[in-house]
Amino acid sequence: MSVTPPTDVRFRRTVPEVIADHGADLSWQQSVYRHLHANPELSSVEEATAAYLADRLSEFDCSITTGIGGHGLVGVFRNGEGPTVLFRADIDALPVEEATGVDYASVADGISREGVASKVMHACGHDHHMTALLGACAILDANRDDWSGTFIALFQPAEETACGAQAMVDDGLTTMIPRPDVCLGQHVVPGPAGRVMSAAGPVLTGCDTITIDITGRSAHGSMPHNGIDPTYIAAAIVMRLQGIVGREVSPHEFAVISVGTLSSGNSNNTIPGHARIVLNIRYYSDEVRTILINAIERMVRAECAASGSDVEPRFTYSDHGNVTDNDPEVFADVRAAFDGVFGDESVTAERWTASEDFSDIPNAFDCPYVYWTVGVTPRELWDSAVAADRVLEDVPSNHMSTFLPDYEPTVDATTRAAAAAVLACLRR
Repeated sequence: MSVTPPTDVRFRRTVPEVIADHGADLSWQQSVYRHLHANPELSSVEEATAAYLADRLSEFDCSITTGIGGHGLVGVFRNGEGPTVLFRADIDALPVEEATGVDYASVADGISREGVASKVMHACGHDHHMTALLGACAILDANRDDWSGTFIALFQPAEETACGAQAMVDDGLTTMIPRPDVCLGQHVVPGPAGRVMSAAGPVLTGCDTITIDITGRSAHGSMPHNGIDPTYIAAAIVMRLQGIVGREVSPHEFAVISVGTLSSGNSNNTIPGHARIVLNIRYYSDEVRTILINAIERMVRAECAASGSDVEPRFTYSDHGNVTDNDPEVFADVRAAFDGVFGDESVTAERWTASEDFSDIPNAFDCPYVYWTVGVTPRELWDSAVAADRVLEDVPSNHMSTFLPDYEPTVDATTRAAAAAVLACLRR
């Protein structure tokens, strides 16, 4: 489907025409991308990254505010009366050792929030997100006759730990910038490089991390009857958890419960006094989230009681991410722009079971938003993997040590998509 957006009578050119002949110098993007890729920083410690971005933003006609919620920053482009549109890019990296073999591969070290030393890599594509948003800034800055209003470029820290967006909000973001009428965001994913995938409604899951602390009673391994074994309780809980999705959530709904860690004990001949389970839940509706949480707490308490534990289990909730739920009216405008710019390479997205904290920002302003994905896999690799039914085996995915987007089609599509969406919303 190809749709040509209506021409706004205030402007000489349509959005696709602006994007096709934007005239902005983007020759710097590759060196910026390589610098960002080679110098990643973990969540909440992105000091050098933020300073680098601020320096790049200073080349444009915008006001810059830094240090929001840690290392978040914004560039505000004012251009007369009109709507206010915010575009967000995330800036943090992951505790992953890079194995791509490129000459600009990261060799950076870092310390995770758990205190673990690790190599660091932009294994989720945030380096492309930053590069694309800077490119969109260049296009908007060079084509001010084609839009009117306010454009906000927001660079968010700590997305991987699902706390950076809320940290910016808690630090007063809503009082620091004009209230946006629309918020936008994008993410690179496995798929044909340069393909833009978008949809209305829920497109990313909500998520929560739940840490469960179980108290037993320690005893010698040769006398288990003197103890209450928290390892046994934890194992029973892990086995029963999957029954929640299979028997308590409707087959028409989506839900995931994944146990990430189970820890207990320090020696082979001691029944420990404590066990800990850390799990993750995902869902597309708050109703399903309620079902999952209620069932998990009920089941854990029941297993503890069944084994004779007289201490209530403790539940700690963290890393919450809301469902990413695209506004249908804003989506219609953005999709029309995508169809006009990308033609057949603008397609309807399937739901993605990953989660994001992006929506914390528009939710804080009570404004609608649209979030989409862009494919990054070299076309030949993608086509051969699909033909052989080996996508999972052959195509590197986000968070893998070999994840490396095909640079040219990826930076081109992400930059044009960002600029096109902003222009479309500035003309709403």
